[in-house]
Amino acid sequence: MRRFKFWALTAMVSGVVALSAACGSNEGDTNASSSNQLNGEIAIDGSSTVFPIMEAVSEEYMGVQPNVRVSVGASGTGGGFKKFIAGETDLTNASRPIKDEEKAELEKKGIDYTELKIAYDGISIVVNKENDFIDHLTVDELKQLWKDDNGKVKKWSDIRAEWPKEEIKFYSPGTDSGTYDYFNEVILEEEPIVSNATLSEDDNVLVQGVEGDKNAIGFFGFAYYAENKDKLKIVKVDNGSGAVEPTHETIKTGEYAPLSRPLYTYIANKAVADKEQVAGFAKFTIEHAGDLSEEVGYVSLPEEDYQTDLDKLKELEK
Repeated sequence: MRRFKFWALTAMVSGVVALSAACGSNEGDTNASSSNQLNGEIAIDGSSTVFPIMEAVSEEYMGVQPNVRVSVGASGTGGGFKKFIAGETDLTNASRPIKDEEKAELEKKGIDYTELKIAYDGISIVVNKENDFIDHLTVDELKQLWKDDNGKVKKWSDIRAEWPKEEIKFYSPGTDSGTYDYFNEVILEEEPIVSNATLSEDDNVLVQGVEGDKNAIGFFGFAYYAENKDKLKIVKVDNGSGAVEPTHETIKTGEYAPLSRPLYTYIANKAVADKEQVAGFAKFTIEHAGDLSEEVGYVSLPEEDYQTDLDKLKELEK
């Protein structure tokens, strides 16, 4: 499995970092979307959850198109859409569908876009390795845990009486994160998250926080758990049909509900039409997203979904 560069993500969050073509794969036989050698730059930002996939795609693409410079940032889904709306990026990654207000802003700016689905994820609930009392949580218990209660400090014993009377430490993606938005919608039902949670757009901060505190709980994309499973304990989720652990199979089938979800990238139509390197990159992304998403710890889509995206791109190039 590709061990993607978690150490780089902190820098990605604070600013866009260009991925060097030298980091590209040595597999020179990877099929490019075009046999022509292209030039230019491609700017990408958005979801930290999608970042590992797009980092892997960018490295592979620059391996076959060494004259193209791809920069990938991870300012969060919301932060990425802000840059996309401002016309600063060619693509923006998202761990949730675009919001109506974001659509309206893009329409106001005259920016047409295309949504491309690239993989499945299962938001993973994790606790400290030393936690020996949690095996699973129901959806109602997750809401009870994470919903703000007028700033009240919560203890484990507030959730189940037999659990320790110790203060819970919460680690959550930041408010610009699509993972935060999705969790807020399906678990909290749009109610405020606990006010004393540590929020960060950098999933590494969340991993380190949970790893370092025996009373911590956190959530983030499945790939970040898969990369750090020796440091963290996964928590099964029971939505009423029994406790289910997030795995490739349960995420793909939707059995891991309600926390399984698709991941996206959105591409500016004008960038595809005007920049050959962007058109080539978009096609390359869809052609390789399945394999590379699996390599970095996510779950590939059915082949017909990727073909649907390729058909969309073909229409944009006409």
